[in-house]
Amino acid sequence: MPEYLYLIHPYRDGFFTNPTPEEEAAVAKHFQYLKQAAGNGVVLLAGPCLDETFGLVVFRAENEEAAKTFMFNDPSVKANVMMAELHPFRASLIGH
Repeated sequence: MPEYLYLIHPYRDGFFTNPTPEEEAAVAKHFQYLKQAAGNGVVLLAGPCLDETFGLVVFRAENEEAAKTFMFNDPSVKANVMMAELHPFRASLIGH
């Protein structure tokens, strides 16, 4: 199954240092969404950059349309807390 990567960036400056209650709720749902997808073997890797710039999600999808659907169903994207950018991806090396 093809792999994809999406980057997510917060829309609002100050998101990381002073999130609103709505942003916190969307991010909590985002985490659960990705955790469930990881448990189902869809998400391979996900997490935020520690320099508070963006996060990434590496996942599998049948095709680009399914990948877009998965990305746009991310609760943080649906709530307009994060903007998302999709890229086809191939994990060439995976270490232990």
